[in-house]
Amino acid sequence: MQPFTVVEGVAAPFLEDDVNTDQIAPIGVGARMDPDYAEMAFGRRRKKPDGSIEPDFFLNKPQFSKPTILVAGANYGCGSSREGAVWCMQAIGVRAIIARSFADIYRENCLQNGVLPAVLAAGDAEKFEALVVKTDGAGNFKIDLAAGTITGPGGETFRFDLPPAERTRLLEGLDDIGLSLKHDAEIAAFEARRKQSHPWSQRADANAL
Repeated sequence: MQPFTVVEGVAAPFLEDDVNTDQIAPIGVGARMDPDYAEMAFGRRRKKPDGSIEPDFFLNKPQFSKPTILVAGANYGCGSSREGAVWCMQAIGVRAIIARSFADIYRENCLQNGVLPAVLAAGDAEKFEALVVKTDGAGNFKIDLAAGTITGPGGETFRFDLPPAERTRLLEGLDDIGLSLKHDAEIAAFEARRKQSHPWSQRADANAL
């Protein structure tokens, strides 16, 4: 998993509430063994019913075709627990999603894949969203995870909180397995003690099965 330390790039506004995972990663669009997740991302929203491009959708605007930061509304990522809805974000270049709130499972999937899910305080969220809309892709925003800050093109700074364990996970690029392996020595010591104290619980020799 790619570590997240300092990330800088264009912030794209998509300020709708209750955007669900079927909108983000529509199954029908990617129903093949090796889906193109960039093509799948918001596949139904990017086109009109007649199949032509919807010019007003944010991903179809030249300045937002490869956003680094997605700015969303409340309850982003609700619906089914499909991990592909995070992979779609990564495929179009998104490293961080700043939303009013997240669906729990989607938020966890972000953390498992190295995407920062951040929520600003209510007052700051309004100011930040207004700045993103005003900037309209003409300047970069910088996120410093260790400092817990987002800095706008003009130097405006917004703060966000993240639990220490989640911050460490992103900074070091660790999923659940990676976090567990940080305690490899302790796990090995525990297994050695258990082998001595509970020999009957050990797996039988494979040749004897």
